[in-house]
Amino acid sequence: MGYGMLPLVNWGNGIVMIGVFVAVVIALIVVLINFMNSGKKD
Repeated sequence: MGYGMLPLVNWGNGIVMIGVFVAVVIALIVVLINFMNSGKKD
């Protein structure tokens, strides 16, 4: 258990997880905007 904090300072994995999260959020926003725009065509 001498490793302790090492997983928390693994910036490589953290940046990848943040990047994936941001990509998913942006994709959801784009889908919502496209859905709203297509719904206004009446």
